[in-house]
Amino acid sequence: MTRLLTDTDGDPVAIENAAGRGEIVLVCEHASRRVPERLGSLGLSQQALESHIAWDPGALAVAELLSRKLDAALIYQRFSRLAYDCNRPPEADGAMPAVSEVFEVPGNRDLAEDERQARVDEIYLPFHDAVSRFVTERKAKGKPPVVVTMHSFTPVYFGKPRSVEVGILHDADSRLADQMLTFATKGKVAYDIRRNEPYGPADGVTHSLIEYGVHNGLPNVMIEIRNDLIRNEIGQRVMADYLEGLLSQGVAALSAQ
Repeated sequence: MTRLLTDTDGDPVAIENAAGRGEIVLVCEHASRRVPERLGSLGLSQQALESHIAWDPGALAVAELLSRKLDAALIYQRFSRLAYDCNRPPEADGAMPAVSEVFEVPGNRDLAEDERQARVDEIYLPFHDAVSRFVTERKAKGKPPVVVTMHSFTPVYFGKPRSVEVGILHDADSRLADQMLTFATKGKVAYDIRRNEPYGPADGVTHSLIEYGVHNGLPNVMIEIRNDLIRNEIGQRVMADYLEGLLSQGVAALSAQ
């Protein structure tokens, strides 16, 4: 069978603060722009591989800050979403996209079945299994976690500017999203924050929420941050402070119900 990852590539999934005592488990599926050695550049320029099509800029940095602030475990994917998008199931076209926004991805075009399966087996399944095992073990110990997935999005998409700054996304379970949006609109509003924007369930972006949250009966939410707000350390810290407050208040309100 075709092998994908080499010893140089290392593990496809990383876990930080696994013993964290906080209720939240943070998941970052698009944390890295690294491409497995055997895939080369996927036929893309360096500029494209550094852009938002390859990863979610700033998302991991904010997630790591939140992990420390909330004493939360953090699980993230160590390869580019272009090699395999771990927020998509294997049957989805977007799992290994031949086109991402305006960019064609030659290295993903006309993949043989064994090439696709190697990416599923060596990137997606280890990530999926790691998150699933972590949340189910916490649940079995009587400490059911809250699943929070961290993302960022480009301020200009297909040439159109986006005014939304923070998206609070959910699928069938809106419990945590509802609470966070309630607190976000109280008093002075810090950001343009909206429900299920700039993406929503119809865009196929809630796979992780369903797999790790909904299917386990766990509160869950997906946070999307416009990436121009978190391009540097100052922006990342400001955003992490803001989200720490929203998440803490949202989780506390759920616990009080």
